[in-house]
Amino acid sequence: PPGPGAIDLGAQSGRWAAFQERHRLSCEEAARLLLDAYEYRGLVKHTGGCHCGAVRFEVWASADLHVFNCNCSICTKKQNRHFIVPASRFKLLKGADNLTTYTFNTHRAQHTFCKTCGVQSFYTPRSNPDGYGIAPHCLDDGTVQTIITEDINGKEWEKAVREHKTIRDMSKP
Repeated sequence: PPGPGAIDLGAQSGRWAAFQERHRLSCEEAARLLLDAYEYRGLVKHTGGCHCGAVRFEVWASADLHVFNCNCSICTKKQNRHFIVPASRFKLLKGADNLTTYTFNTHRAQHTFCKTCGVQSFYTPRSNPDGYGIAPHCLDDGTVQTIITEDINGKEWEKAVREHKTIRDMSKP
């Protein structure tokens, strides 16, 4: 009989065992692969990080990215271009202890960056505090097919976000 938390796979038990053996996966690794394939259908797992490698992350997003080019004061200074994903599609792989945060004005946006090299590879945007803004130029090569860039008038942030048809929904799963 299966132990606590085990699932009886019935007629699929043989297929499951063969799959694990063929791909040399633990039960947990195989389950994660299956869940990722189901939950993130149509999405690509991108990996990336800062310049020095102290901060690494993975994010599930389309291979065709919709990137915002904002002209607010901080985005202009940093040349911050980003695409937005729900928090559930982002995972920090390493470097939590090497991140520091800068905030200003409303303090809703959390501008996180590497303490060592200063690169902001992701942050929590004011428009989507339940998600992440990911810098496409900090992604590893090989998973992005196209990038469409949309200018957003961050100098008039409240008006721009209020009038934008989809930006607030971009961090929803």
